Amino acid sequence: MQKIIAPSLLSADFARLAEEVRAVEQAGADWIHADVMDGHFVPNITFGPLVVEAVRRVTSLPIDVHLMIENPDRYIADFAKAGANYISVQVETCPHLNRSIQLIQDSGAAAGVVLNPSTPLTALHWVLELVDYVLIMSVNPGFGGQRFIGNSLQKIAELRRMIDENGHSALIEVDGGVNEHTIADVGRAGTDVFVAGSAIFGAENYAHAIHRFRKLLGAP
Repeated sequence: MQKIIAPSLLSADFARLAEEVRAVEQAGADWIHADVMDGHFVPNITFGPLVVEAVRRVTSLPIDVHLMIENPDRYIADFAKAGANYISVQVETCPHLNRSIQLIQDSGAAAGVVLNPSTPLTALHWVLELVDYVLIMSVNPGFGGQRFIGNSLQKIAELRRMIDENGHSALIEVDGGVNEHTIADVGRAGTDVFVAGSAIFGAENYAHAIHRFRKLLGAP
């Protein structure tokens, strides 16, 4: 399977959001990643379904929405209706995680679950066969541009083994500190989807940055 590069809108220039989205699509991005924050679960506020709807109007790429919010069940249908193709929820905010996964899938989107750096993989034990992807946070969520937490590599590798040994099909996505210095190790650990914000939107040339990522991941 080809590795998936998903630029994160968190690092885009919101004064030129449509232009930024079109630029990364033309530069070779595979998905668009949207971090939704509520100022409660994480110490920051970003955007809601209206922005996702606006992004949907200017790109044909899949939109991957990460809900870093309390009570995500309340908003899943709104984000799906806005055009999200992938929706993930934090296990820490979902006391009825099976229900949240089902709500996402019933809305027509692929369902993901997200683990903070200190949340153990055992939180996935009874849901891994149900989800379409797992997002491993390799920084503490809330802000872009943070340094990659090194022991995330062991966590990714252990998750890869869990998925493969049990015959599951979930993709592994990683977000946080993914850049040209870390992406090769993150890929070797077993990652399928690489979320990068400042490493792409902070580059002078988006196409060169994405091409560099693919070279480091072993693409021809």
